This record gives sequence, C-alpha cells and structure tokens, in this order.
Amino acid sequence: MTALNPSTEDFAALLDETYGGSEMQEGTVVKGTVIAFEKDLAVIDVGLKVEGRVPLKEFGAKSRDGEMKIGDVVEVYLERVENALGEAVLSRDKARREESWIRLEVSFEKGEKVTGQIFNQVKGGFTVDLDGAVAFLPRSQVDIRPVRDVGPLMHTPQPFQILKMDKRRGNIVVSRRVVLEETRAEQRSELVQSLEEGQVVEGVVKNITDYGAFVDLGGIDGLLHVTDIAWRRINHPSEVLSIGQTVKVQIIRVNQETHRISLGMKQLEADPWEGIEAKYPVSARFTGRVTNITDYGAFVELEPGIEGLIHVSEMSWTKKNIHPGKIVATSQEVEVMVLEVDPVKRRISLGLKQTLQNPWDAFAEKFPAGTVVEGEVKNKTEFGLFIGLDGDVDGMVHLSDLDWNRPGEVVIEEFKKGDVVKAQVLDVDVDKERISLGIKQLEGDPFDTAAAGEVRKGAVVTCEIVEVKDTGLEVKLADSDLTAFIRRADLSRERTEQRPERFSVGQKVDARITQFDKKTRRISLSIKALEIAEEKEAVAQYGSTDAGASLGDILGAALKAQQDTGEEDEE
Repeated sequence: MTALNPSTEDFAALLDETYGGSEMQEGTVVKGTVIAFEKDLAVIDVGLKVEGRVPLKEFGAKSRDGEMKIGDVVEVYLERVENALGEAVLSRDKARREESWIRLEVSFEKGEKVTGQIFNQVKGGFTVDLDGAVAFLPRSQVDIRPVRDVGPLMHTPQPFQILKMDKRRGNIVVSRRVVLEETRAEQRSELVQSLEEGQVVEGVVKNITDYGAFVDLGGIDGLLHVTDIAWRRINHPSEVLSIGQTVKVQIIRVNQETHRISLGMKQLEADPWEGIEAKYPVSARFTGRVTNITDYGAFVELEPGIEGLIHVSEMSWTKKNIHPGKIVATSQEVEVMVLEVDPVKRRISLGLKQTLQNPWDAFAEKFPAGTVVEGEVKNKTEFGLFIGLDGDVDGMVHLSDLDWNRPGEVVIEEFKKGDVVKAQVLDVDVDKERISLGIKQLEGDPFDTAAAGEVRKGAVVTCEIVEVKDTGLEVKLADSDLTAFIRRADLSRERTEQRPERFSVGQKVDARITQFDKKTRRISLSIKALEIAEEKEAVAQYGSTDAGASLGDILGAALKAQQDTGEEDEE
C-alpha cells in the first residue's frame, strides 16, 4: 500500500521503477518519438526522465518538405542523459554517422565499395561524405593520373574503396583511384580479348613521348612506336601526331598477360622497299636529302620511306678522319651513287665521293711520271716527307729519295713543315691512292755521270781520303760526288803496309775500281789491286827470270834499260 504522503525515498523508488530498467547508455543510438515542435527544434522523447531537443535541419529533406510530424519514431544519438538545463542531449547527425560507421565497417571487412561525395578540399587531399561519416581522400588517390581540376568531381555521388578505418580516432581513408584501376583492368581485359593481330582500329592520341605515342583504343592504351608511324625517318612523333588526334592504326602485337599492345600506322601503307633492287640499281646516281648526320656517316632520303647511308669512308676522296657534319649538312640536297642494296636488311649503301672525279686519276692525267711538281711540306714522319699537291692530294718523298749520297735521316732534318719544295713524280698508284715523289731526282744521278765518263770497273782513279777507320778508308772520287770504301786488306799488297793509320784525311791516293754496281750504288776500290796490276804490266814489258824478284828490282831494271837507251841515242 502506497502512503498518502510519499517521502523522497518513495519518489526515488518510483522513478527507478519507471526508468531504471532502461538499457540506454550515453554514446549510443536510441529510438525516440517526436512529441512536439518548437520553432526550428523537434522535441524527442526517448523514454528518459526528460526529453531532448534536436534541430530540424539535422533531419534533412524530410523536415524541409514538411513530412515530419508528431508521433514519428526517429533514431537519435544519446550524447548525455541530462545536461545543466535538465534536458537529454540528442543528435540526429551523430546517429546517422554512427549508423554509417557500422555499415562502413561491414563493407570494409568484406572489401566492398562504398558511395560518397567529395565536398571539401583540405591539406593533402579532400574530404568525402560517406552518408554521414567523413572520410579523407588523399590527392594521390583521386585518379590514375594527376588531376588538375577536381571541380567536376565535387558533390557527385561516386564509388570509393576504404583503405583504412580507425573508429577510436574517427579516421577513415578512402581511394577513388583503386576503383578506377579495377574498373579499368576489367575493361582492359575484355578489350584485349577482343583484339587480334593485324586488326585495324581507330584510337585517339593520348600522350606523346620521344620514342612514340600512346593511343587510347577505348579504355586501353597501345604504343605506337616512332619507327612504326611512317616508312620515312621521323625524328620526333610530334612531327606527325598531336594529342587528341584520331588515328587509324593496325594491331601489330598483343600480349594477353601484360596487356601491352603494339600499334603501327605505316603498316597500312604500301611498303616502299618492295622491288627496291630494281628501283635503285648499283652504280646508278640519284639525288637525295640529308636527313640525319652521325659520327659514322650521313643518312640520305631517296624517297619517302627509303633512306641510304653514306659511310664516312665514302664521303670524300681526300678528307680522312673528319666528321661527316663538316662535309654535308642536314636538309642538304646531294647527289649520291648506289654502292650496295640489301633488301633483307633494308639497307642501301651510298657513296658521295663516287659522284666526283677521283683526284688521283686527275693527278695521274695531269702529272705523269717524270713531271716536276711543287707543293708545301704538310708533315714529316720517320719514313719521309708528305707534300700537298694539286687536287688536294698528298705525295710522299721517301727518305731514300731525298739525296743521292747522304742518309735520308740526316737530310730530312733540313726540311720543316710549311716549306715549299719541288719534287719529281716517280709513280702514281690510283688504286692505293699513293703518289711517290723524289727530290734527289731533280739532279742528275752521279752514278750516271760517272758511268758516262771513265769511272768503270778496272779503271784507276785518284781519290781523297775523307775518313780513316780501323776497317779501312772512306774516300771521295776526284771530280765527282761519289764516295767509296777501301778495305784494310786492300790498302797494300804487303801485309805490313795494310795499316789505315799510315794514311791521313785529305791525302790523295790512287786506287783501282774493283766493283761498280749501279743497281746497289756501290763502288769498291783497292790500292792492292793497282799495285798488282802495275807489277804485272812491268813484268810483261821488261820480263824477269827471278821468280823472287820484287817490284823494286823490276822497276830498277826498267830504269837502267831507259838509261842505256838514252846513251845509245846520244852516240
């Protein structure tokens, strides 16, 4: 039985009986009933001692359209059972956010995509509304490629993939890029399956690089390499293509695993290399345009799609070891000769110098052997002089052709680079591109002069000693520039007199020529041979019965005979 005048304890027990069984807790979503409207607030009864008030705007379009009425049951978030004003603190936004978190956690665990709207830009990215829950979208996760203008994507419902969730911190990270990549991968796979090699399709140029262009085939890109754009040489794809241009291409290769597609444009045109040997026969001359210059030569376009190479060795007859860029220039029109055609390797070898007269042929015609020429000393080497000649060619004077008598190693020191000298053409070898010259040939050969006189084998000559050596005497023949050598054994008939030291430089002696070889240019003299010859002559003239008679005895007998003859004449 209840007391007529309940005490404070009785009232507390009554409240506990009414509300104590409730399982409502702060920080949870609860159901409540709309019991009244106060201006822009809705009064909600959630079964507590006090009601709560929630702004109508938190109920969204339902409150704006007037559909919300007294008696409606709604879900709200219970922040606090009772505040300082004695009211329950409720929130519809937080209730919706809590509901979203629950749904998003399920989607995150299942790897499902969620729908949201980008509504604001923040540092490093954007914020996304996931039906009440706010997520962060990093800038790198907006699209597959960097997006400059995000305006068209704002406030538009679109799918996202949740990358990370942390409810304690209220942190959600989403990606739009992952969704696009998955969609694109599916489209690529389907599109690749439908493509076949040799198929002709249309696409749009999406990007241009130094090595080619990427063409969008409707969800998948193919590479159009620069070498497959046209049969002719193209230095950069931008010469022919532009971004956004629609092009017709042929599928060259399709890799089903990597989804890489190779495209070609030139394959849609006739191959200009067909029948190339008939169009460009060897030794024929054509005019072309220089398209590219390298260290090893220059490429010449004979017609669109047909290029030939002038190797550096075929550019000039005379300019060796020079960069091709110093002989021809890009875009220059040049006349060339076809040297070789290889249709398999699609190569044509061209010659530039072959269209000009061979300067060695021209030189041989103008300056035959025996002609005297004049030129500048271009270089000195260990084997001779190089002289610049008419026609921009060089001739060589070998060391052996510098002087008749002196060693070439000594004579060459008398010349220096830049000297203008005369020489005689000895030989022109057109095939080997060599011109042999001689300087000593400008003067008469002393051997010829000597041979025309009395200098011959067996003749007796007077010579001057120029050097005394242990092995003999170096002498110079009188009235000539010829030199000879008298060996030690040929200095006298008497062994005791075969001593070089008994002679001196400048002394004149008579000797007999024992060897005169014009081919080897060698002269040998002998005093001993002269003595023997004189002895034989004396014996033949005066005779002798004494086998041991000396030359002095014979000469003495000859003198006595002359004296006797003189006395008889006087009588």
